Amino acid sequence: MADITVNDLRFGADGLIPAVVVDNVSRRVLTVAYMNRESLAITLREGRTCFWSRSRQELWRKGETSGAIQRVARITADCDRDALVVVVEKDGPACHLGTDSCFNDDLYFSDEISDFTADALMDLIRDRKENKKEGSYTTYLFEKGLDKILKKVGEECTEVIIAAKAEDKKETVYEIADLMYHVMVLMCEAGIEPGDVIKELASRHVIDKKIKQEKMT
Repeated sequence: MADITVNDLRFGADGLIPAVVVDNVSRRVLTVAYMNRESLAITLREGRTCFWSRSRQELWRKGETSGAIQRVARITADCDRDALVVVVEKDGPACHLGTDSCFNDDLYFSDEISDFTADALMDLIRDRKENKKEGSYTTYLFEKGLDKILKKVGEECTEVIIAAKAEDKKETVYEIADLMYHVMVLMCEAGIEPGDVIKELASRHVIDKKIKQEKMT
């Protein structure tokens, strides 16, 4: 159930409200667009993003010509109710330049604060598969093939069990990191995207909630 309605929102003098579009799986910011009351109403009714194009001065249904539609998972307003976060499941690039996100050009990069993400690691693993790099362990695994990758996954599973059984938290974290990395290499080799796993987990979560509801009735 929604906490607020469209009438609770504060649109600007131009009749627009900014909408920060975020990927439902990676939580990466995809783009910043604008909505008016009509485009927001269409979005709510159709479950797909529709914006107001300030440059063309017309409604803009995302993916109408490109096919890269965005299905809406959730829309949240900020505390002042004058900005929106729109969480979406996308069917293609969010940017008109063909990139996953419109935000790709760094203005500042800290040497002290890591911006590491699992998505960035997956991108690196994909690159090592597609663009072989001499001396790269990841490239070595792909060159050796599936059997080698599976062997490493099995070995790392054992190492995790040994560390956890010894109740050594630091070593367990270390071994889990190794296991996660090798599983990601396996995923890349098998053509499995992180989103595929997230969707599977999400489907189990929904089923679990239904089961709990049934038991309570």
